[in-house]
Amino acid sequence: MTAPPVPLPTTPDHRLARIEAARRAVMNDEPLTAPAMEPWIERSWRRCLASGQRPEQRVGFDVVSSHVLRRTLESNRNLIDAARPVLQTLGRAIANTRYFAILTNASGVVVDVNGPIDRSDRRASMITRVGVDLSEASVGTTAIGAALVELQPVWLHRGEHFFADTSVYSCAGAPLFGPDGLCVGMLDLTGIEAVERPELRHMVVQSARSIENALTLRQPHSLLVRLNWPGGAMGEDSDGMICLDGDGWVTGANPTARQMVSQLGVSGRERVHASELFALPFEMLFDASEQANNAMELPLWSGLRLQARAQRPGHPIAGAPAHDRIPLKEVEIALIHKAVADAKGNVQQAARALGISRATVYRKLGRRPPMA
Repeated sequence: MTAPPVPLPTTPDHRLARIEAARRAVMNDEPLTAPAMEPWIERSWRRCLASGQRPEQRVGFDVVSSHVLRRTLESNRNLIDAARPVLQTLGRAIANTRYFAILTNASGVVVDVNGPIDRSDRRASMITRVGVDLSEASVGTTAIGAALVELQPVWLHRGEHFFADTSVYSCAGAPLFGPDGLCVGMLDLTGIEAVERPELRHMVVQSARSIENALTLRQPHSLLVRLNWPGGAMGEDSDGMICLDGDGWVTGANPTARQMVSQLGVSGRERVHASELFALPFEMLFDASEQANNAMELPLWSGLRLQARAQRPGHPIAGAPAHDRIPLKEVEIALIHKAVADAKGNVQQAARALGISRATVYRKLGRRPPMA
């Protein structure tokens, strides 16, 4: 019989021992025989080795040139301004944990910091200077470099960093995505010889979502469409957000919306129109924004339904009770009317376009089909 797997030790000392054993294996180019750490950490270590880095090398924590720094701050002003309120809130939340917050651009260059930073500690002051390069190519495996390469939230503790010089840090990181779906930077929470707090990964993910939403709201738009699945609370950071111009073209969307509406999932697409996303005339969204309580059921072309609220810039929306929502029946009828109009009155053609029967079109419109 095969022996049952031995559970991995979970005490802090055993965890550090597992990390050290994994380090020795990877540095000696040996395969790992047990799941001692997250796979992305091994990938990062091996990338560092492949680039010629060695763990014993000293880390310089180099600052980019003044010219590059000036250009970096100018090009990331929107990110910095959008993130600052979130960083201030984070700073208060982690004030008693010996962790602090770092914001970088997409290249891993620090553009802002916040929290309880001990400037007398060189290990803290070196990594919290605006302009210091904390990319994987510069300082090896860190939450910053890993989040930017792997494009996923990470937690990294002590010896899981590549260089010996960075093994005093513990950090949580999450990438930040702009309204076009591309990575614009990352948010990091770092402690020095601090108690391991993997729960900070959840905090940094929630804070990253707030920054991404702030970036989306800064995008020029004539209408903001908030989305959530039926039963979800509207008006929170968990909403999907899509910005539309006056003609119904998408000018930006947050990552949540891109996960909800598959047609938005491809980042970098030149232009997407609301008619490609929603199975109703986009003008209905603008009409709904004029109503005091404008919650509505929003059909997708996939057949799924979302709950949605439409909001004009500068006009925040309040929560609406369920009975004030625009009924889906009205949405469906408007969609059918539009399909018939587009087909110049040809009901059979409209039915084919909608994927329903001709009899259903007549029934929904309250009309009798013509006698054969």
